[in-house]
Amino acid sequence: MYIKINRFVCTEAIFHRKDRYMKYRTDLKSGRELSALGFGCMRFPRGPGMKIDIPKSEALMISAIERGINYFDTGYIYAGNEQALGEILRRNQGMREKIYLSTKLPFNQCKEYADFDRIFNIQLERLGTDYIDYYLMHKLTSVADWERIRLLGIEDWIAQKKSAGQIKQIGFSFHGVQSEFLALLDQYDWEFCMIQYNYINENYQAGRKGLIKAHEKGLPVMIMEPLLGGKLANLPKKAKKLLHEQDSTVSAAAWALRWLWNHRQVTVVLSGMGSMQQLDDNIKTADTADIGMMTDSDAETIGRVTAIFKESYKIPCTECNYCLPCPKGVNIPVCFTAYNVSYASGFAAGMTLYSIGTDVTNPDKNYGAKNCIKCGKCEKHCPQNIKIMQSLDRVQKRMEPFWFNAAMKIVRKVMG
Repeated sequence: MYIKINRFVCTEAIFHRKDRYMKYRTDLKSGRELSALGFGCMRFPRGPGMKIDIPKSEALMISAIERGINYFDTGYIYAGNEQALGEILRRNQGMREKIYLSTKLPFNQCKEYADFDRIFNIQLERLGTDYIDYYLMHKLTSVADWERIRLLGIEDWIAQKKSAGQIKQIGFSFHGVQSEFLALLDQYDWEFCMIQYNYINENYQAGRKGLIKAHEKGLPVMIMEPLLGGKLANLPKKAKKLLHEQDSTVSAAAWALRWLWNHRQVTVVLSGMGSMQQLDDNIKTADTADIGMMTDSDAETIGRVTAIFKESYKIPCTECNYCLPCPKGVNIPVCFTAYNVSYASGFAAGMTLYSIGTDVTNPDKNYGAKNCIKCGKCEKHCPQNIKIMQSLDRVQKRMEPFWFNAAMKIVRKVMG
């Protein structure tokens, strides 16, 4: 049976468009066919003032949908993201019906039952829709988290929304330890889940054990941070060389995505694509990604790359920006990225990034690590559970050594 959709043809689980194919994996809970590559909207391209660039984001969405991507993910706390996505949907009649829309409830902001409706209604208005296909409890970390909102009546609220057709499927995104994830799977009749998973994080958070258990329970599993905030696309030179020797036709980013699609337990791999080049590259990779495609030799190479990566990247920051804004203006993600780069690509490269990203040469406008006042606000929001205050101390010692301030005084004097 063939179903015509605009100028594309769908047969079974493949969209045909010239030489491009989008592969699908079945959501066993609903029977929906979901694109193996999902679009993570949190990293929509931004312009001046970090405002989302609507025209560029719209062009990306249109191209993604035309080439078969049908799963789009956003969240209430992603600054301006739901609003931007809603505007794009309103500007393109019929687009909403072509996609499965996913967003998240920030349950930590819910102190009473009425808060569930208050936030959900805001989301519907922002997105310009009257239903959400895949709705998540955002950033569950423990059974205690779930128990708190369960006592507020979340189960009854979910039942009402599902009965009214406003929520099609209910799930949760996870940012805790593996034992809590395994326990959470049994706390409620979930219909999908989202976990952080990549070849560096195979035993981190939910991990492989969690992935397998979720699949065994029949849950679609959506993957976030497949490239670890882009770091698996920008590996240390030694690691890139290994991958190139294994297969010179496959990019570092493609290796990471192929590793995920090799798992039969993975349903959708979410990628935050901020440019047409990234979209093109990821779709090209998805074309050839199959379950069980990686050889023993491929797996051995990935293991060696993992060891090199862990030697070079000391702080597991994914640059999600959940830690911002800092009360003192510390640019935490830049501090951590520069620190990691100083090990992966050399101290000079890291120092250049740190100097530019934190403006440490300007005494009146400095966003460097030394400005941290240890308030701890950032640590409460970090999904990686990084000890941010302690890590910033490490950054300061390496990136602002004893001679650094003296050197900066000379630079400022020369610059007038």
